[in-house]
Amino acid sequence: MIRRQQRLRREYLLRKSLEEQKRIITEKKQTVKKSLEERKQLPTNLRKDALDLQHALDWDDLASEQVTSHEDDEYRWAGVEDPKVVITTSRDPSARLKMFAKEFKLIVPNSQRINRGNYQMKQLVETCRANNITDFIILHETRGEPDGLVICHLPFGPTAYFQMLNTVMRHDIPNVGTMSEAYPHLIINNFNTKLGRRVANILKYIFPVPKEDSKRVVTFANENDYISFRHHVYKTVDGKIEIAEVGPRFELRLYEIKLGTIEIENAIDTEWAFRPYMNTTKKRQFLSTNVEDETT
Repeated sequence: MIRRQQRLRREYLLRKSLEEQKRIITEKKQTVKKSLEERKQLPTNLRKDALDLQHALDWDDLASEQVTSHEDDEYRWAGVEDPKVVITTSRDPSARLKMFAKEFKLIVPNSQRINRGNYQMKQLVETCRANNITDFIILHETRGEPDGLVICHLPFGPTAYFQMLNTVMRHDIPNVGTMSEAYPHLIINNFNTKLGRRVANILKYIFPVPKEDSKRVVTFANENDYISFRHHVYKTVDGKIEIAEVGPRFELRLYEIKLGTIEIENAIDTEWAFRPYMNTTKKRQFLSTNVEDETT
């Protein structure tokens, strides 16, 4: 089993490296093609290879020009098979974090909660892989207040790290509605950039595809890079729609995405990380405006 996982990991890294090479070549081809169509002078760095690129363009079709992404490997079964999610906490959790973990389990269908105990992270991840778990979620706390969320997609990643703020649990919400077990509809709002779409995929693929008659709604709304999570059920009464919040509610802020699983500490690439200097630069919203490409 260990050798198989190592082989699959090597194959995944090889596909990812070939993807980058193909992306560079495709960009050069598109630049040559655009220059020829607009009758403009070729960029200096492409003049040496222009003839070879033009010859390759003659044999390309629309399908061959498309660049596949490692994301295609990561989420190749999304929407085809229901995700299987395991939720756990940091070591020695407080009573409040345990309660929040139980509520989080109710949010995510097909999920199960396990006690952390004395298990090492490597043991937990290997057990999840052996049982075809698709996502491993860890909840963290500071002084009894839930303040961290880690979503590790299996078997190879990515792993997203979120700061959690303003957590309000179900029992703190007045007149809270009844928790439905139906698969929820998702509202993903204001994730417009490449990074935003990446984060939206990480969040939405922990949920299975809902049925049309589901009366349950989960919302991820991005505003100034703070992702608000809300959970509602609705019903129709006398032709009017009544909405009830069933909780919990909280805000998330992304601070890192790694191209690997959580138990690998030093041997994985960082796809994106929030840096402190970003606060002192010109205001930039990485999830909702088209300026995040310079930082990745």
